[in-house]
Amino acid sequence: MSYPFKTIALVGKQNNKEIALLILDLAEYLKGLHYEVFIDHLTASFLSTSDYKALTVEEIGRKADLAIVMGGDGTMLNIARILASYDVPLIGINQGRLGFLTDLSTDSMLETLNEMLQGQYTTERRMLLYAEVVRGDNSAFNALAFNDVVLYRGMSSGMVEFQLSINDEYVNTMRADGLIVATPNGSTAYALSSGGPILHPSLDLIEIVPVCPHTLSNRPIVVGPDASLEIHMLSSLDSRVHCDSHSSFDIDQSDRVIVRRFPKTVRLLHSTNHSYYRMLREKLGWSELH
Repeated sequence: MSYPFKTIALVGKQNNKEIALLILDLAEYLKGLHYEVFIDHLTASFLSTSDYKALTVEEIGRKADLAIVMGGDGTMLNIARILASYDVPLIGINQGRLGFLTDLSTDSMLETLNEMLQGQYTTERRMLLYAEVVRGDNSAFNALAFNDVVLYRGMSSGMVEFQLSINDEYVNTMRADGLIVATPNGSTAYALSSGGPILHPSLDLIEIVPVCPHTLSNRPIVVGPDASLEIHMLSSLDSRVHCDSHSSFDIDQSDRVIVRRFPKTVRLLHSTNHSYYRMLREKLGWSELH
């Protein structure tokens, strides 16, 4: 049988010794199956062995056929933004309850991984967003987002005011606590708690969700993947733009926040019995009739 992977990188949640030990157990298991195993250098710093080569995430992107990420969805978000440019497939293992992105359980990971490493998996591609802050004629900030780009008023008690344009066409002027621009992957995160719809991750769409708008007629809207969004700040207070709550930047009045689809995608691998709707039931507590 021709297996699809030869070199496998392991990445764990940072500053978590329990996960580091599980990573070491998994590395030993994969080594026993004759895979070449790399370990993320930050994860490796928590291990008591140097038997495995430690690589940066960028080096993993250049050298690994597959990356296995152990932790939670936040860990996967951080790794996926970097590895998307290298098209390295990702498998997520959650230490606790199943996550939206890390959908394998540590209890059954070895059995499931053994099947997946033999080619029994499904592939899913998920989109990213590219955000840029333009100040005057210069680019002041840029970052990628797997879940969402969020403009928020910060600690101020007032609302921010901004003008939204899509594909250079004026849409509206809004006063609100903020604005969320989300991928389908991010539709079950902050956008969901702000009243946005759940979008199936197989869709190529961009979701725009106001956060506590002053006018209730300002509702979420969904646009196509080729849309270019411009948020022109009319008043900023101490507002910031956040990308996946990872990268952030202070916004000034008259700044323009540009958001568009990033050309690369995240490649996630799931077991053959993975069900997105079952995961939604489990994570969101939806009832199931028997």
